[in-house]
Amino acid sequence: MEDELFDQIVSVFNKLVSWVAAGAMVFGGVVPYIPQYRDIRRTQNAEGFSTYVCLVLLVANILRILFRFGRYFETLLLWQSIIMIATMLIMLNLCTNVRMATEINTKRRSFIDFDWNYFWLWSRFVDYVQCVLAFTLVAAYITYLLLDSALFVETLGFLAVFAEAMLGTPQLYCNYQNKSTEGMSIKMVLMWTSGDTFKTGYFLLTQAPVQFWTCGLLQVFVDITILFQVYYYSRYPQKPVSHTVSHTTSAKAL
Repeated sequence: MEDELFDQIVSVFNKLVSWVAAGAMVFGGVVPYIPQYRDIRRTQNAEGFSTYVCLVLLVANILRILFRFGRYFETLLLWQSIIMIATMLIMLNLCTNVRMATEINTKRRSFIDFDWNYFWLWSRFVDYVQCVLAFTLVAAYITYLLLDSALFVETLGFLAVFAEAMLGTPQLYCNYQNKSTEGMSIKMVLMWTSGDTFKTGYFLLTQAPVQFWTCGLLQVFVDITILFQVYYYSRYPQKPVSHTVSHTTSAKAL
């Protein structure tokens, strides 16, 4: 009787752990963007956050979803990609609204202008949605045509992993251009670092394919470099600290 009760407790505990792990797998990737979202909304300043981070993650997760048609992977990872895509669109919407509210006299740019000089610098959120839909349709059509090619499928999977590995590089470059990390959420980068370190360790322990842990190590290296930027630019400031001015129009935009 006691053995049966113990077995039931262990079974319930195992299910609970698996549910928590599944939740962490699906939603863990979006958690780092919560403090960044709150910072942008509070300060009405999106200058410190690179929207190219959103571009990288949108491309990576769209490619990962398409990769699933050629090589099956667990449904949790599929939901993770769907939720990440939705999160990046929410971040883009906020950044676009804030930027346009503070740049009232700036000439409006749109996706259908097809001006490469202003790629991913458009004035309306709908332009970003149009670009994402266009990329998805083209990538899906190419995948449909080449789905029987093992080389294409493996290349598609590698591109998805590599694109995600380059996640931090837009933020790294944005900090370098600004000569400051002001406006960037340090909590977000710390969460990136801890998550990428855990993920890379998991890949090494489970003897995952070499491209997985190689790209994981690259992610950790970029994260650490961004944290070094935080230290360097705070210790050796290279531009005056800007003071955010609240605008009534910005508040109305959100």
